Amino acid sequence: MKQYFFKTLLLICALSASTFAQKEKWTSLFDGKTLKGWKQLGGKALYEVQNGEIVGTTVKETPNSFLTTEQEYGDFILELDLKLDDTMNGGVQFRSLSKPDYQNGRVHGYQMEVDPSERAWSGAIYDEGRRDWLYIPNINPEGKKAFKPVGQWNKYRIEAIGSTIRTWINGVPTAHLIDDMTAKGFIALQVHSIYGPMKEGMKIRWKNIKIQTENLKPSPLDNCPVVNLVLNNLSEQEKAQGFKMLFNGKDFTGWRAVHGTEMPKQHWSVIDGMINVSPSDGSETGNDIVTDQQYGAFEMTFEFKLTDGANSGVKYFVNEAFDSNGKSGIGLEFQVLDDEKHPDAKMGAVGNRTLASLYDLIPSYKIDKDLKMDRRFVRKIGDWNQGRIVVLPNNTVQHWLNGFKVIEYERKSNIFNALVARSKYEKYQGFGAGDKGNILLQDHGNNVSFKNLKIRELK
Repeated sequence: MKQYFFKTLLLICALSASTFAQKEKWTSLFDGKTLKGWKQLGGKALYEVQNGEIVGTTVKETPNSFLTTEQEYGDFILELDLKLDDTMNGGVQFRSLSKPDYQNGRVHGYQMEVDPSERAWSGAIYDEGRRDWLYIPNINPEGKKAFKPVGQWNKYRIEAIGSTIRTWINGVPTAHLIDDMTAKGFIALQVHSIYGPMKEGMKIRWKNIKIQTENLKPSPLDNCPVVNLVLNNLSEQEKAQGFKMLFNGKDFTGWRAVHGTEMPKQHWSVIDGMINVSPSDGSETGNDIVTDQQYGAFEMTFEFKLTDGANSGVKYFVNEAFDSNGKSGIGLEFQVLDDEKHPDAKMGAVGNRTLASLYDLIPSYKIDKDLKMDRRFVRKIGDWNQGRIVVLPNNTVQHWLNGFKVIEYERKSNIFNALVARSKYEKYQGFGAGDKGNILLQDHGNNVSFKNLKIRELK
C-alpha cells in the first residue's frame, strides 16, 4: 500500500509539473546567431547579429525602420532585454501591420516606447502610424522611474490578452491600456529615424526575445492607472481600483436637469452609447444636467469631442443653492472649448478660459515648467480628448488633458479665495468650497459629445 501511495504521489507531482510547464511554455523568437524568422520593413537602419544580440544602428536620411517577425501574433506574453548604447529613441511594435492599401505599406500598430530622454516615457504605448499616443505614463510616476540609463539592460514585458494591453519594465508596471482596434499582427524591433539630438551610428541592442501564446495567465491586478478606450467598459483593474460608470451608455439614469427633477426636454440625447448635446441658439436656460449623487474627494475620467467653435464644460462641487436666475449651475469648471474659434478663449484673464482651464480662475498649459503641456497634444476638432479631474482628500485638485497634468491648485486656500474674489464668482459666498457637490455637464448651445464617464471616490 505504501509503495502504491508513493507511486501515485510521484505521478501527481509529475502531472502538476507538466501542467505548470505548459502554462509557462516560452518560444524563442531569436536564435542568437541569425535573423531567421525576421524581415525588415520601413527605413534602412542597419540590423545585424553581434555576440548573441540583435543590434540596430541608425542611418541618415531614412524613416523609422522595423525588424519584424514573419509570423503574426494575437494574444501573447512577450519578454525581451534591450539596451541603448546612446541616448536615442526606439520601440517594440506588436499587433502591428503593413498593408499595401494603408499609406503604401507603412508599418502601423501598437508600440511599447523606448525613451531615455528627460520626459521618461519608456513603457508608454504609442500607436505608430495611426493615432499617436494612447498611454502617456505621466499618470504613473512609479512607472516612469523603471527604465535604467543608457548602457544598462532593461527587461521589457508586454501582455496582450484580448483587449487588455499591459507593459512592464524591470518588473515595474508602466502602462495599462484597454483597446480593441487591432487583435493580431507582427512584432517588430524599431530603430527610430534620426531627429533632434540623434545622429548616425547610434545603437540599440535586443536579446533573450521570447513569447508565450498558449495557456496565458495574466499578471495579478495592481495599482497602475488604466486608460480604457473601449466604449462604456469597466476593466477588472478599474473595478478593483473602485471606478464606476457615471453614465451607463443607454440612458440618463442618475442624471437630471440642474435645478430640476427630470432630464431637460431638449438638446440631450444618447447616440451609439455616447452623450450628445445638439446645437441651439446658445442661450443658457437651465439646460445643463447634473448627477443625482454628490461627490467630495474623487477621480473622474471622461472623453469629449468638440465641433468647430464649440463651448461646453464639466463642472464639479456644483451648489444648486446658489441663485443663478434659473440658468447654468454654479461650480468649479473644467473648460471644454475650441480655443481657436470660440471668443471665450480670449476673455477672462491670462487665458483662464481656455481648454482644460479652471474656468475664469486658473489657466491651463503654461503654469510652470513641470505642468507645461505641448499644444500638439491637444486633439484636433472632431477627435476625442481625454479629460481627468482629481480631487484629493486634502483639497488638492488636478486637471489632466490627454495624459498631461495641466492644473494643480488647493481648494479653500488663501490663494484660491483670492482668485475667486476677482472672478465672476465673487458674489457666491463659499464658491467651490463645499464638502460635496454635484457633477455637471454643460449645454452652452453648441454640439459637443461625451463618452466613457467614470468616477471613483477617494478616501
